[in-house]
Amino acid sequence: MGMAGTVKIEIIGLKTSECSPFPCDENRTCGLEGCYHSGKLLDAFRELKTALQTIYGNRVELTLTLVDDGVPDRIKAIIEREYPPIPMVLVNGRVTKIGRIVLDRIKTEIEKEL
Repeated sequence: MGMAGTVKIEIIGLKTSECSPFPCDENRTCGLEGCYHSGKLLDAFRELKTALQTIYGNRVELTLTLVDDGVPDRIKAIIEREYPPIPMVLVNGRVTKIGRIVLDRIKTEIEKEL
């Protein structure tokens, strides 16, 4: 665990995966701008990181875990236990039911931890 007040967000997915099960639309209901049209997890992750740093500074630590080349045991355990949607969004190791890169829902989860 990082210093007190640091919330760790981990996004777990595939290099080629989409950022959401829903197609990207011009309304950008996910709250992110720069990844529009790509619909790719990697681009959305970059945008999310920028947005969260702007809002929370260093109080939020964001990591991306790609499972293309193998799933770490700790993630296998989560999948077997909870069958979370992909991309998986973990907040301080806790599985959320978000299942997509969407700014407001991730912010809600961060606020619970701060």
